[in-house]
Amino acid sequence: MSERQKDRPWLMRTYAGHSTAEASNELYRRNLAKGQTGLSVAFDLPTQTGYDPDHVLARGEVGRVGVPVSHLGDMRRLFQDIPLERMNTSMTINATAMWLLALYQVVAEEQGADVTGLQGTTQNDIVKEYLSRGTHVFPPGPSLRLTTDMIAYTVDHIPKWNPINICSYHLQEAGATPVQEIAYAMSTAIAVLDAVRDSGQVPEEKFGDVVARISFFVNAGVRFIEEMCKMRAFGRIWDRVTRERYGVENPKQRRFRYGVQVNSLGLTEAQPENNVQRIVLEMLAVTLSKDARARAVQLPAWNEALGLPRPWDQQWSLRIQQVLAHESDLLEYEDIFAGSHVVEAKVDELVTASLAEMDRIQEMGGAMAAVESGYLKSELVASHAARRARIENGEEKIVGVNVHETTEPNPLTADLDGAIMTVDPANEAKVVAALHAWRDNRDEARATDALAALKKAAAGRENLMKATVECARAGVTTGEWAWALRDVFGEFRAPTGVSSAPVAVTAEPGTPLALV
Repeated sequence: MSERQKDRPWLMRTYAGHSTAEASNELYRRNLAKGQTGLSVAFDLPTQTGYDPDHVLARGEVGRVGVPVSHLGDMRRLFQDIPLERMNTSMTINATAMWLLALYQVVAEEQGADVTGLQGTTQNDIVKEYLSRGTHVFPPGPSLRLTTDMIAYTVDHIPKWNPINICSYHLQEAGATPVQEIAYAMSTAIAVLDAVRDSGQVPEEKFGDVVARISFFVNAGVRFIEEMCKMRAFGRIWDRVTRERYGVENPKQRRFRYGVQVNSLGLTEAQPENNVQRIVLEMLAVTLSKDARARAVQLPAWNEALGLPRPWDQQWSLRIQQVLAHESDLLEYEDIFAGSHVVEAKVDELVTASLAEMDRIQEMGGAMAAVESGYLKSELVASHAARRARIENGEEKIVGVNVHETTEPNPLTADLDGAIMTVDPANEAKVVAALHAWRDNRDEARATDALAALKKAAAGRENLMKATVECARAGVTTGEWAWALRDVFGEFRAPTGVSSAPVAVTAEPGTPLALV
């Protein structure tokens, strides 16, 4: 078969960002030079939760699990010499997603790009923040408004952008079963689409364009058959929901579009070399089946349970994708699972159970009501506890952790300090000093006026994206933008008796995690 007849490979990314915008920019350019075909930006926790690096709650976290982006100058440096007009960029950001998209748009404009051609994704799924990660800022209602305003804005101004990436990934890491992962993600999508429709910001004839830009970010665990069938079940349910609930007739607009990061929480600190085969097996679940193939894949590094991966470790994960796409014959065939009675039976089982759980959530008033009541969180806690119990009693076997624990010395980790990358503790002071210099040199009156306009818009019904873009141009900082909205919206507090802390992890994929 000729090269021309093959399917195109999926977007290949590595999830990356650390220390400073300058250091992350260097890493991005190195990865792109190695054949990476898209960017996936990791932001540090202060940026994710709307704090500037000099805030007391940011201490010790600046640049640790991602790149700090405090203002337009940081975003310029992050993408210096990277033409955004030709790049597909995924930004893993939620509570402050509107702010980071505004900064990205302004940098693209400064580069001379036509923003209507920008391609990429802002994660922007606040529901899973309440359930699994804990980096929420605002209450559910205002958070949904920010998401709705972003979607309405991008349809008109950045039509090729995916304004939301509904994330079942983090639900699995918090303990979700495949049925919960499907049902909770689909219920979130329904809540978001209902909110956009009911806002009146998008004409009925353009609602198919909204549906077409909804994307998903899915987890692929090590149970290959179940994970592959889960992807097929996702596609069937999405086609049904968009056709029956929203009346979308164009099958291209109903297509289930998803990217994937394979399971970081399943990577082990014990015998970490085994993580390589786990990563490969998990990647196959989202690539082998043509009818359920991911549009973008990012793989964790083998040593993420130990610490921050080095550029070489990220290269290894990129090469895994490239070998499969370019050396194997995977892309030369139609779906190799078509007609499998085993696969069909498992997909039917997942679809039936997921639709039943979705109906239960709708009876409660939808995903946002189920978040506020604590139902979704309590179900995840129970599933996570059940899985931990299976691991501890040996029912669920993990090689190197609770079975086959005997091992030879590992030459890859003989020098543990050399096996992972560390962030210089002095980095935080440099970032804070640069922030102070930025504030000293900006047009303070313009920044003050922009923040006042943002608060006025938030107190009313105006789309918040326009005021946010002006804040970006005026030199407002991440913390200032978030505090202006905190003043109007308040902050989220978990229901009494329900923990607001993440069930399992606080970091995004690509940060140090360990199973036990």
